[in-house]
Amino acid sequence: MAAPRGKALTTFAILFALLGVSNALKPLEASATQGFVLFGHRLSGTPNLIAGPAFALLLWAYAAGIWGMRRWALPLGCVYAAYVVVNLVAFMVASPDVPPLVFMLGYAVIAIGVSSGAAYLLYTRRDELA
Repeated sequence: MAAPRGKALTTFAILFALLGVSNALKPLEASATQGFVLFGHRLSGTPNLIAGPAFALLLWAYAAGIWGMRRWALPLGCVYAAYVVVNLVAFMVASPDVPPLVFMLGYAVIAIGVSSGAAYLLYTRRDELA
């Protein structure tokens, strides 16, 4: 039986599940300033239709892995945390519609903090993962 998650990992699992919902809905809200961002590029059309739901499935799997304290959630979390950093940097470099720096810094702190924080907590509890 898996160890109890604790409040922080429970919160992270819920946040990743909600982010999955947001990504699943990306094809419905696509516009010049909306749509899934993949490696710094805002997608539209068919790529957006595929990438948004695909990442939703990935995030739902990750949330389920955290929720169940599964061993496979740790490498998935590490890869996702690295992707978040790469995606943020690529977006700031490649996109012509980058929001103001203050907003981007705040967003980056939250995005990197949540993605890396969850991976770090899983890492610190790696011996408890089933």
